[in-house]
Amino acid sequence: MRHHRSFLRLRLILLVLHGYVGWRLLPGLSAGTWGNVIVAGYLLCSALAIPLVIRVTWLNGRWLAWPVALMTGVFSFLLQLTLARDVLLAGWWLIAAPSSAAMSITAWTVLAATLLLSAYAVWQARRVPRVVEVSVAVAGLPAALEGFAILQLSDLHVGPTIKRAHLRRIVERCNALAPDMVAITGDLTDGRVSELEEEVAPLADLTSRYGTFCVTGNHEYYSEAEAWVAALRRLGLRVLVNEFECIERDGSILAVAGITDLTAGYYVAAHRSDPLAAARGIPEGATRLLLAHQPNSAPEAAEAGFDLQLSGHTHGGQMWPWSLLARRANRFLAGLGRQGRMWVYTSRGTGYWGPPMRFGAPAEITRIRLTRAPGASRT
Repeated sequence: MRHHRSFLRLRLILLVLHGYVGWRLLPGLSAGTWGNVIVAGYLLCSALAIPLVIRVTWLNGRWLAWPVALMTGVFSFLLQLTLARDVLLAGWWLIAAPSSAAMSITAWTVLAATLLLSAYAVWQARRVPRVVEVSVAVAGLPAALEGFAILQLSDLHVGPTIKRAHLRRIVERCNALAPDMVAITGDLTDGRVSELEEEVAPLADLTSRYGTFCVTGNHEYYSEAEAWVAALRRLGLRVLVNEFECIERDGSILAVAGITDLTAGYYVAAHRSDPLAAARGIPEGATRLLLAHQPNSAPEAAEAGFDLQLSGHTHGGQMWPWSLLARRANRFLAGLGRQGRMWVYTSRGTGYWGPPMRFGAPAEITRIRLTRAPGASRT
């Protein structure tokens, strides 16, 4: 019942916001009766369709997936530009009343800019992500682990609009980089195993010297996390559920630990996120790497003694200005940061969620190289 009321509130808010855009733009467009009907009809369809973007298991496999996803991103730009136009016109009115020509030009400019920005944002999201190079100076890193290369993927969100073909291009790019290991930090899927198992199959082709490790994100728990853990293990991925595995290189040990998402315990009691459990039993003197979907896991991870935490979840905000809200909700939005003595790297994500768009937060494949911190020890 609570979910139903929230969905109705969302629909009402969207109807009001779409109504505002139509009220402010239609008079300036002067598109004639049929033009106004087309624009108003599109705005109504958009208002009714956008809430469906959160019903990913319903959208999977349906032709509506792309129109709904695109409408979501297009409206984000349309609303922002309409607001910007109103601010401009308010300043204009302080000097003199804008002419009808000015009203028309600014209205059409909003539509043109919306289309251009949307096209650019789609291109940013759908291209093979750039490779971001990051060096992390770890205190007391053994010489044998100097230059150890970790390839991080995060927030792939295979689902309504990210399918097998796009994932295969990402896998091919990763394999060309020849990493020592691959780390996938959650939100790999959006939907049920029966819907998407074939779509994630290219992950089995990831190659690296020590294998692919991954953890669950919050989106796995929106469908069937335990089934996904089993399915990913069938593909050869080493899914870490509050546990660790050791990699040995020339006598030195890298302990790769993984915890479940911070929200996991609400869905599966046995999956409650626990960095202390993940660290329990790690050999003395081992370098400690933690995979944790949310950067907000950092305080407990630092207390558990990890050297480096790799996270995602934030998408770097995905589309400005929503990045401003994402920054407020997360300890780290993107890039390299510190929690006490522990490093935290937060990926902007390799895929996207909702609109197939990115603006101001490009997707990334991250190659992280471990280096020795000069003169630093593990104390």
